[in-house]
Amino acid sequence: MKILGIESSGLVASVAVLEEGIIQGEFTTNFKKTHSQTLLPMLDILKDTLELDLDTVDAIAVAAGPGSFTGLRIGSATAKGVALAMDKPIIAVPTLEAMACNFYGSDKLICPIMDARRNQVFTGLYRFENDDLDIVMDQCPLDINELLDKINQLLGDGESAETDLGQIKEVVFLGDGVNVQRQTIEDNCKVKYSFAPAHLAYQSASSLCVRAVTYYNEGKAINSDDFRPEYLRVSQAERERTKKLAAEGGN
Repeated sequence: MKILGIESSGLVASVAVLEEGIIQGEFTTNFKKTHSQTLLPMLDILKDTLELDLDTVDAIAVAAGPGSFTGLRIGSATAKGVALAMDKPIIAVPTLEAMACNFYGSDKLICPIMDARRNQVFTGLYRFENDDLDIVMDQCPLDINELLDKINQLLGDGESAETDLGQIKEVVFLGDGVNVQRQTIEDNCKVKYSFAPAHLAYQSASSLCVRAVTYYNEGKAINSDDFRPEYLRVSQAERERTKKLAAEGGN
């Protein structure tokens, strides 16, 4: 099985090819240029370097969201375009599940956080059991303090612990939300915690591909026409438009 992965849900742009459990190549950038400038050239370079015939790819994996509205749309358009041209299915992988796979096999509670502004983050909670990713809390938008309260309850001692997470006593945070919320985490996380090192801190197409294999084996590949990004909330422009229309209706 050969999977082409496309990740553009955040600041990072990343493409990778996974074949039979081996990452054949990956191109990742985290710089100032927009994904519309970088994603297709990166894909072309990777394809040329690997002498990749896209006809040999079994499926296109793409970060399905949440994340940047613009980034998700660019990634979606790229994936749908390639899938349509090559007549290949799409594997829509939840962004935060793919990020959690950066810590494959970890004995920690894994907490990806993406900055969603206004003191909110896109987040989820994950752990690995017998090499399988277990979703402790599904991805959602959440106030950072509510998230930390949740983690304190989950990993707290005695009767305050909300559920049994076995031997897990530490949470690891990763994602661009760490840069924004580090001080809040340091001030309010009451259990043992750590921050991901640089090489594991952000989205990667290779982790996306690893998670995509599970979805593919579960028969969750879909037709490109059926794929839609999962934004989890409406965009700021849509919120402002709704607010404006409500105000005009009240006059």
